[in-house]
Amino acid sequence: MTGSAAPRIAVERAAAHEHGWLVESAHRTSEGVVQYVRCAGCGVRRVDVAAVPIVVPAAASRELG
Repeated sequence: MTGSAAPRIAVERAAAHEHGWLVESAHRTSEGVVQYVRCAGCGVRRVDVAAVPIVVPAAASRELG
């Protein structure tokens, strides 16, 4: 079997708790507001997009840690 166990370990660590997302950076695009967020607990990052300002942002990427 080839590959590293690191991605699997990162996913298992990230799944161990409910993330508390903090916005590190955000900017407006034609698709809505793009937010770069980080979990306050484990440091995992992802990209969110909010198409309408009053709607909760949806993940536009998978979690990277």
